[in-house]
Amino acid sequence: MFDKILIANRGEIALRVIRACREMGIKSVAVHSTADVDAMHVRMADESVCIGPPPGNQSYLSIPAIISACEITGAQAIHPGYGFLSENANFVQIVEDHELTFIGPSAEHIRIMGDKITAKETAKKLGIPVVPGSEGGVPDLEAAKRIGEEFGYPVIVKATAGGGGRGMKLAKSAAEMENAFRTARSEAKAAFGNDEVYIEKYLQKPRHIEIQVFGDGKGRAVHLGERDCSLQRRHQKVFEEAPGPSISPEERARIGKICADAVGDLGYSGAGTIEFLYEDGEFYFIEMNTRLQVEHPVTEAIFGIDLVREQIRVAEGLPMSFTQDELTINGHAIEIRLNAEKLPNFSPSPGRITQYHAPGGLGVRIDSALYDGYSIPPYYDSLIGKLIVHGRDRPEALARLSRALSELIIDGIDTTIPLFAALLEEPDIQQGNYNIHWLEKWLAANVK
Repeated sequence: MFDKILIANRGEIALRVIRACREMGIKSVAVHSTADVDAMHVRMADESVCIGPPPGNQSYLSIPAIISACEITGAQAIHPGYGFLSENANFVQIVEDHELTFIGPSAEHIRIMGDKITAKETAKKLGIPVVPGSEGGVPDLEAAKRIGEEFGYPVIVKATAGGGGRGMKLAKSAAEMENAFRTARSEAKAAFGNDEVYIEKYLQKPRHIEIQVFGDGKGRAVHLGERDCSLQRRHQKVFEEAPGPSISPEERARIGKICADAVGDLGYSGAGTIEFLYEDGEFYFIEMNTRLQVEHPVTEAIFGIDLVREQIRVAEGLPMSFTQDELTINGHAIEIRLNAEKLPNFSPSPGRITQYHAPGGLGVRIDSALYDGYSIPPYYDSLIGKLIVHGRDRPEALARLSRALSELIIDGIDTTIPLFAALLEEPDIQQGNYNIHWLEKWLAANVK
């Protein structure tokens, strides 16, 4: 059993891991930049270490500083949360080289799934359905045009090392391919230091469905159903729910088994998410995230499973505390991402919280590191919290979300709370009738 775990992250996810450690009787170590000296995760941890100035590349992304913090405090393991170094294979290798435990998958699995082309090839070999497209990287514009003609427009050009919508461009016709190809490569080079791109058939009205998987690193793996994350702005998720309103029990069992068998065959360890586009009853692999997801609480809610606790158990070499047969869906859960952003442009809105009141009551959970008087620094992601609700069914969860939103108070900054209040009034949201393009179209028509 670990005696002490260092959390290489900040904000609500660091706090989430600290809580799991406390319930397990494990001491926690928070790391922080000078901008986060008063952050809630620093206050709540058993110990804390300052690892650098505010910029992320000088603090939360500084591998030497994080390893030094482990050595100073005697932490035996590192939980990466999500973002920052959570999917950095080099970091995992360095952690292991220092005889520390990384709470997550192996460097090899992170490396395989971190490259979009290798991930797609691996998925095909493991029997996971994929989107039709190029077999690998596309070397030049002429090859891109040939692929576009082969699969038929529209197609989408994607960075092999991409994420978050960067290095991703749509070409609706051959005439648009040149600009899409050059722009995607340019963005990919600037964002990831790698300008390689690949091309996939562009689906017209898909939903974004992801399967939560969990492996013990010894060949045993399970799936914990799906999450629908189709409500997105600029490829960033804002509203997630489980189970997906468009997925039947038969479809869930089918794609879930495919994913669980695949990660079992890989010998994968810990939590992972296999993401798909879903259209006309078919699933098409997008990518695999080799970490805990921002939206993991909705899965926890419907299964009653603490995924962080399971991550820690498996990293210690213990078996998972459940089997596939023991996993039964209970009710419906929804999560909304609360961002410090000013509408209508979604511009960052850091600043001091003058009043904060969290909603409560049956089936309401809020994961946030906010408190009265806290000053949100301008250096990091604008996510300031997640509101999660759970009900016996989807209508009850929606009603509970509406009620919880009416109780939530965050004063002193601009937030995206009004966006969700408006969305809950929309018939399409109430009926679960949306796809990955729905929110962008709604925003264009309703948010000026």
